Amino acid sequence: MNVYEEGKVILIDKPYHWTSFDVVKKIRNLTHAKKVGHAGTLDPLATGLLIVCTGKFTKQISLIQDAEKEYTGTIYMGAITASYDRETAVDQTFDVAFLTEELIKQTTEKFTGTIMQSPPLHSAVKVNGQRAYEMARRGEQLVLQAKQVIVREFEITGYQMPLIHFRIVCSKGTYIRSLANDFGKALNVGAYLHDLCRTRIGDYLLKDATTMDDFKVEEQVKN
Repeated sequence: MNVYEEGKVILIDKPYHWTSFDVVKKIRNLTHAKKVGHAGTLDPLATGLLIVCTGKFTKQISLIQDAEKEYTGTIYMGAITASYDRETAVDQTFDVAFLTEELIKQTTEKFTGTIMQSPPLHSAVKVNGQRAYEMARRGEQLVLQAKQVIVREFEITGYQMPLIHFRIVCSKGTYIRSLANDFGKALNVGAYLHDLCRTRIGDYLLKDATTMDDFKVEEQVKN
């Protein structure tokens, strides 16, 4: 039996602009496995660890999705977008001249621990059977319900204003785009997520993942 048909857990370093479904579709085509799924969506503009399960290991997807996540990235201070990231154009800009490293670090404390956040309007959350981003793109007015998430660590790792670099450790269901937007609101300057990379899911690490190009070559050799 094909080892992928039987079942494997594959760690992929998702490329920029690929959807999580793009990765699943490619791996399904390369491995010829009938059951293939991913354990936790990454936005197209995000990179990093995407866990793909095949065969019998698809039964572990829910367990993997529930695990703690770690991300690194950058937040652009002083501007807002409708999608809370670079997918949509900047709507408004603000002066950030008064911001200090101390003030920014102090504000991270407001977003550490158990917090409430609403998903971005441009997200895959379903509203009456429709994806929120589809409704948002049509200009429909939406109010998405806030939910409780846990941010165990929120560390500012560097400053290149208007960009700040961060590392976050958080629970399942945390929207880093929403956190970036809310962070800007708390400082009265607006902000959006500029770059994002997922570095860990539970005990699975990005450093152990393979690129799609390397996986493709590996599978061509095996087949």
